Amino acid sequence: MKYLQFSNGDLMPAIGLGTWKSTKGEIYQNIRTAIEIGYRHFDCAHIYGNEEEIGQAIADAIKNNEVKREDLWITSKLWNNRHRTQDVQPAIETSLKNLQIDYLDLYLVHWPVALVYGVNYPQKADDLISLDDLPLSKTWQAVIDLKEKGLAKHIGVSNFSIQKISQLRDEVGVLPEALQVELQPFHQQKPLVEFTRQNNIAITGFCPLGSADRPASRVSPNEPKLFENKTILNIAQEKGCSPAQVMLAWAVNRGTSVIPKSVNPTRLKENLEAADIVLSAGQMDRMSQLDKHYRYIKGDFWCLEGSDYTLANLWDE
Repeated sequence: MKYLQFSNGDLMPAIGLGTWKSTKGEIYQNIRTAIEIGYRHFDCAHIYGNEEEIGQAIADAIKNNEVKREDLWITSKLWNNRHRTQDVQPAIETSLKNLQIDYLDLYLVHWPVALVYGVNYPQKADDLISLDDLPLSKTWQAVIDLKEKGLAKHIGVSNFSIQKISQLRDEVGVLPEALQVELQPFHQQKPLVEFTRQNNIAITGFCPLGSADRPASRVSPNEPKLFENKTILNIAQEKGCSPAQVMLAWAVNRGTSVIPKSVNPTRLKENLEAADIVLSAGQMDRMSQLDKHYRYIKGDFWCLEGSDYTLANLWDE
């Protein structure tokens, strides 16, 4: 396994298990199986609605001496309706209770979007709070306080642009230690990846395989399909591995981490093994040429008419 190293020496496994869309009733066994296979990095979030079951699986694995807590890397995220200063610590405490752990290895601000307390997903503009009224810097300062209290070893953000990360640094004086964004061969985000490298920010890619099982409302007609791409298929044939392993190996080879989700034990094993597949410079160059600047998770569900949020100011592009 390859790792991303934090400034204090802590190591985050380059390949983890994503838990978005993992349903109640299946996620418990999925976590137990993943730990048995060798997974040590688990990416969670309160909004996924399955942290209690994940927590029970982890607790049982620890109890059975299958793994030690200190060998696990557990990430969770602050949801958009908990951005107010007074709501941040109760939010992480809920995740810690559900996950049955004393600290998180990494806690992320899930989106640069603020919602009214109690609203999970906005239905109208009034469900959203302008960042002029609730600045990201206020939320970020509250997250910094969590680290100082030992509730999270490391802190970061998700779905933030270079501009937004730079604003946090300028306004608060503390850079995020980690960033999670969509990274896959059709959306490589090269300037953003380079920015994180220059600023010693660990970067994790979600949707590394295109998230074909995401909600139908988020699937666009005629969208490009990674698993049908000839370059990826050809490299898979050259390496004697699966197309999914090519995409994950590409991500790890470029110095990023990834959190593919699977409930299939065979694919779980293949995904983890992808960390040790080395692509040649030529193969990496061919992969680099696949970039289409195509997002599978567009974020348009936040951009309701009458609100301040637009795709342009969400991604700063």
